[in-house]
Amino acid sequence: MLKVEAVQSGYGRIQALHGVDLTVAKGEIVALVGANGAGKTTLLMTICGNPRATAGQVRLGGEDITRLPTHHIIRRGLAHCPEGRRIFPRMSVLENLQMGAATALPIHFEQDLERVLELFPRLKERLHQRGGTLSGGEQQMLAIGRALMSRPKVLLLDEPSLGLAPLVVRHIFEIIAAINRDQGVTIFLVEQNAYHALKLAHRGYVMVNGRVTLSGTGAELLANPEIRAHYLDGGAA
Repeated sequence: MLKVEAVQSGYGRIQALHGVDLTVAKGEIVALVGANGAGKTTLLMTICGNPRATAGQVRLGGEDITRLPTHHIIRRGLAHCPEGRRIFPRMSVLENLQMGAATALPIHFEQDLERVLELFPRLKERLHQRGGTLSGGEQQMLAIGRALMSRPKVLLLDEPSLGLAPLVVRHIFEIIAAINRDQGVTIFLVEQNAYHALKLAHRGYVMVNGRVTLSGTGAELLANPEIRAHYLDGGAA
C-alpha cells in the first residue's frame, strides 16, 4: 500500500533522511520508533510531499507520488494526523471535521460524520464547542477524526500519545486498533512511546539519525535487547 525506497530528504543544506527503505502493506499497522530528532516526522512530511524527497521514491498503491503536490496525494487516499494535533482552535469541532472532509465527495459527509462520532462519542457531546477549549485527549481525538473524514486508505499518525496522561494514551491506542480492525484503514504510526507502538503494531522499524537500523514484527522488536535498553527500560537512544 505504501512503499518508501531509498528516500533522502532534508531542509536546505541539512539532510535529515539518508536512504530510507520501508513498506506498509494493506491492512497493516506499522510503527516507526526512534529518539527525538531521528527523522521520523520528516519522513511523514516527505511522504506527504513537503519537504520533497531529494532522492528515492514514494509509492502509494503502486503509484509514484514522489513529485505530486500534497493536495493530489491526499486525494489519492493518504491522510496525515500531525504531531501536536494542529486542530483549528477557533473553529468548532464540527467545523474542524468539515475541513477534514474537504477532499472527499460531499455525498459521503453525513455517513462519515456519523462514523467518526460513533468512534469518538466525546466529540459528539462537544460538536459545537471550539476546538481550542477541548482537553488534550479530546483534541487528539478531533485530529484523528478530522483525518478520517477524508476517507483515507492509509493514515499517517505522528506521535498521537504526545503530552497525554497514561489512561488517555491507552484509550487512544485502543481507538487506533479499532480503526484498523473495523474500518480496514492501513496505519503508519510514528511514536516515541516504543512500548505502546510496538505492542499495537504488526511490524515495526527503528530509525536512528535518519536511517532505518532495525525491523521486524512488533513482538520481535519488543523482545530485542537493544530496543529494550534504549527505548523500554528507561534508556535514551
